[in-house]
Amino acid sequence: MSLALLCPGQGAQHPAMFDRVRGLAPAQGVLDAAARVLGRTACDAAAADDRFDNVQAQPLLCAASLAHWQGLRERLPPPTVVAGYSIGELAAQSIAGSLDAATCLALAGQRARLMDAASPPAAGMQAVLGLARAPLQALCSAHGVHIAIANGADHFIVGGARAALQALAQAAHSRGAEIRPLPVHVPAHTPLLARAAEGFAGALAQAALQAPRSTVLAGIDARAVRDRAGVEHTLAAQLAQTIEWSQVMRQAFERGARVFLQLGPGTALARMVASDYPCCEVRAVEEFQGLDGAAAWVDAALGRLA
Repeated sequence: MSLALLCPGQGAQHPAMFDRVRGLAPAQGVLDAAARVLGRTACDAAAADDRFDNVQAQPLLCAASLAHWQGLRERLPPPTVVAGYSIGELAAQSIAGSLDAATCLALAGQRARLMDAASPPAAGMQAVLGLARAPLQALCSAHGVHIAIANGADHFIVGGARAALQALAQAAHSRGAEIRPLPVHVPAHTPLLARAAEGFAGALAQAALQAPRSTVLAGIDARAVRDRAGVEHTLAAQLAQTIEWSQVMRQAFERGARVFLQLGPGTALARMVASDYPCCEVRAVEEFQGLDGAAAWVDAALGRLA
């Protein structure tokens, strides 16, 4: 049975998100690179009130996934699959060897600035739970909103102008849906960010990239990314296209992944996998007091499923 690593997106940043890697020698290079991009230490940025702003959040999320991976990589088997949610896909490509940590974090900052510049004013994202895709798509079309991420059969993230999101929320709520606003201020993964996708494609074309050494599943279609051209295309395209996260997790399962470990802050990705695939062993790094516990759990989980 094989190991899948999951790199989270925005929303779960918190002041203690680097506590497990603070002072850890293998992670120091990532933390130093993060400080150069953020203009302050990663720990200080994580504790600041602006940690949910794009230009801080995106490098922070990549730094957290990469720092935890550096702290664990000598104690874990090579992952069979790596997948990242939204900005986490950039970190996933770095874990797979497509780009080094410094390049990843610099690109995360560029990505955030391009998204902010392309975003219409007063825009954002919200979760919609309890509606199937077809009726939700009909509501989105009626209100000028877009499905940004498909997490499950009745779990979606939508993006658009805040007034349009509010109107959709009222209509969806009347049909029994639950609405959860998200601390994101751009309509990511929607056609409203087409200009950002074009700009990021240019940034990626100039970056030091190579083919991934591990299998990375693209968010836009769950296909394995096999070469540099695929890295460039999928990382740019996902800024303006729906992320099919439920398909990504299904493809990871079909490729034999049975042990899933979420890196970085939060537990949301781990909880989604555990809900949809109860036969799998699933945890998040943040469920352990330290990286020793996470590494021991992976080893034991792989043994139990052997």
